Amino acid sequence: MCGKELIGKIRALILVGGYGTRLRPLTLSRPKPLVEFANKPMLIHQIEALVEVGVTEVVLAVSYRAQEMENDLSEEAKKLGVNLIFSHETEPLGTAGPLALASKILSENDEPFFVLNSDIICDFPFKEMIIFHKNHGREGTICVTRVEEPSKYGVVLYDDDGCIKDFIEKPQEFVSNKINAGMYIFNVSILKRIKLQPTSIEKEVFPDMAKERQLFALEFQGFWMDVGQPRDFLTGMCLYLSSLRQKKSEKLMDQDGVIGNVIIDPTARIGRDCKIGPNVIIGPNVIIEDGVCIRRSTILRESIIKSHSWLDSCIIGWRCVIGRWVRLENNTVLGEDVIVKDEIYINGGQVLPHKNIASSVPEPQIIM
Repeated sequence: MCGKELIGKIRALILVGGYGTRLRPLTLSRPKPLVEFANKPMLIHQIEALVEVGVTEVVLAVSYRAQEMENDLSEEAKKLGVNLIFSHETEPLGTAGPLALASKILSENDEPFFVLNSDIICDFPFKEMIIFHKNHGREGTICVTRVEEPSKYGVVLYDDDGCIKDFIEKPQEFVSNKINAGMYIFNVSILKRIKLQPTSIEKEVFPDMAKERQLFALEFQGFWMDVGQPRDFLTGMCLYLSSLRQKKSEKLMDQDGVIGNVIIDPTARIGRDCKIGPNVIIGPNVIIEDGVCIRRSTILRESIIKSHSWLDSCIIGWRCVIGRWVRLENNTVLGEDVIVKDEIYINGGQVLPHKNIASSVPEPQIIM
């Protein structure tokens, strides 16, 4: 039985209401869900994966820059055959309030629904989630994943059957390395637990569900990353590219000057004697001049990297111009339309949009 036959009329709600402060300076120009990850808006990765299992209606819980998201995503959703419904918050409602706000839509039938955090990039296990959820028959399923640094996240404790016993937020001592992966599936009955007010699903709803043995954990295999901040964005990019390699994806480039896992948009132009990779994504209409070396970086659309520059662990925003013989490294992020003059060194700089950088930045700092 394929995923689409299994799922029937299941909807999804994606939480996209945040300000994206952790991913500044990129989010000063675009809402975080529209920032391109591997040359498509982060949110489109999630929507495409939902479409693969037959979801045709997606509710976006929006508050900040909602009109921009509507304008940018409607066309893309139409191509995918998805009906996007924008649920507008007049005040931030946390991670549970948006479910109450959209409860009329989510309860139009008795089928369970997905809820996703918009920062997540992974091998989305939606088919496994729905099978597991229907098999245990309780109110909710949380996807969990193993991480090396559980102290950054919320740890989930559960028994051998997957029944969740407890949650520990950012533990300072090791209790488990299984964390909440920000992907859920719920029966519509959960909506009775949530009032239309700012509410945290993790702190105010899940603990009661766990006490009643109504919440189960599905541990999924495959890569996972919360890409909501630059360092993790780049780590997630490497994991995503590695996953494409395992799947023998045709998206990866194989040409002279390309090393390891690299995606280059067909409209990008690459000069002679360049070394691109490993772990590089080059966006539409980017120009890379001769002798440039780029590794572990994302170059967003319409940027220009002039000859003999060297980039390692960087995110270069839209329409930037990097001069000749420039060196950028150590999670440097350039906002939109930044100009870096020739022979400049930037070490871990976060540069706000529309800046002109004429002197080197030897220590990590925010450049306003």
